[in-house]
Amino acid sequence: MKLSTLKKGLLPLSLSLSVVLSGCASFGKGIAEAVMEKTDSEDTRICQVRGKPFVGIAPSLLKKHGKTKVLMVHGVGDRLPGYSTEFLEKLAKELGVTAKSSTYKDIQLVSPLALETNLGNLRVTRLQNADESKELLFYELTWSEITRAQKELLGFDNSGEYSYKRAEVNDMLKKFGNDTGPDPIIYLGDTRVQILRAFSQSFCWMGKDGWDQLPNDSRVACATTDSFSEHTNQDDFIFVSHSLGSRITIDGLQRLASVLENPKKYSTTSYDVTPPARMRQLLQQKKIQIFMLSNQLPMLQLGRELPEIAGQKADYCLANGSRYSSRLFNETAIVAFSDPNDLLSYAIPHNFNEKYLDSRLCINITNVNINVAKVMDAFGMGKFASPMEAHLGYTKDDRVIAMIAKGIGNKQAAPLVKEKCEWTEITD
Repeated sequence: MKLSTLKKGLLPLSLSLSVVLSGCASFGKGIAEAVMEKTDSEDTRICQVRGKPFVGIAPSLLKKHGKTKVLMVHGVGDRLPGYSTEFLEKLAKELGVTAKSSTYKDIQLVSPLALETNLGNLRVTRLQNADESKELLFYELTWSEITRAQKELLGFDNSGEYSYKRAEVNDMLKKFGNDTGPDPIIYLGDTRVQILRAFSQSFCWMGKDGWDQLPNDSRVACATTDSFSEHTNQDDFIFVSHSLGSRITIDGLQRLASVLENPKKYSTTSYDVTPPARMRQLLQQKKIQIFMLSNQLPMLQLGRELPEIAGQKADYCLANGSRYSSRLFNETAIVAFSDPNDLLSYAIPHNFNEKYLDSRLCINITNVNINVAKVMDAFGMGKFASPMEAHLGYTKDDRVIAMIAKGIGNKQAAPLVKEKCEWTEITD
């Protein structure tokens, strides 16, 4: 067969293949677009709330006296100061406090017991509304500086010497695992003391009267002996934590409860300073809220000791209880958010509080079962949601933001929450 004849014969075939392949590509693209359009137009993600009603942050901003203070505690993975910016901007918009101070204040955290040891960074931002009648002080704790040096032990595995041998997706997942996996393990060791000191220092700075009493770009320790003034009684404390950050927050508060109940037992060798008696009296009048994103308390309880005081909620939290004067707070409302497609997130079981959480915190729990990642039909092979997005998407979800801002089960709850979320009240 002549070459010219062969070329003439192949030409129609190549054109036919081109048409078929382009048709398949268009067909596949059409299916993908149809799935995405359906997913975008029909938001069927679940949002189920079970527990007591909670008010969120908004009512605190309406008070004539006292300040609203929110502390953010991040979870696993290396973080840099400013990691919460997107969350803060969305929260500020929902609360109507979008006017920022011209700058923020960075405090390099250190302990009074070891001034040479860095404990991370506390970035404080002040937000107000247009007429300055509302004010929100937002404290962002970045503690990952404490674990960064230890995680360098795995740095060789991220280098080109090893990573080039992996498939691209596997290499991405391995690097993510090297960044996030070690933190819970490190926290179980001696480093936990430093991380809890970073938390206690942040809590101490929250006790200051306000913006003007905070240092600006300083490396200085906060001593509880000159913190928590009488004005602190009027302030509201709210905590927002993610994954391991929730364990850090609970451990930090339980540690504080032990020190305040028995200060002689805990000398300055185990705690920053001995808190003054008035600090305990001020805290015992407070009702605080903790919003736990990607809650991991059940998993992070595995292999750990039980709290010092457990199973005695009636004694510590009821006005006629035998240990009522030894409580840490008047009430602690925990709102635990978990996406069922988040492989590292768990709801808090109904019996978890009594056995595994300190009775002196007077805790009540509300579980929020919510899809923060979109669930899609994988072309008839089953439903699929990105586990990564399900773990990290809480701070971007408008329903989560709205519940933190305005709660649920009250008249001020956001319309979005009333429309998209089902609430079942659980009474004790």
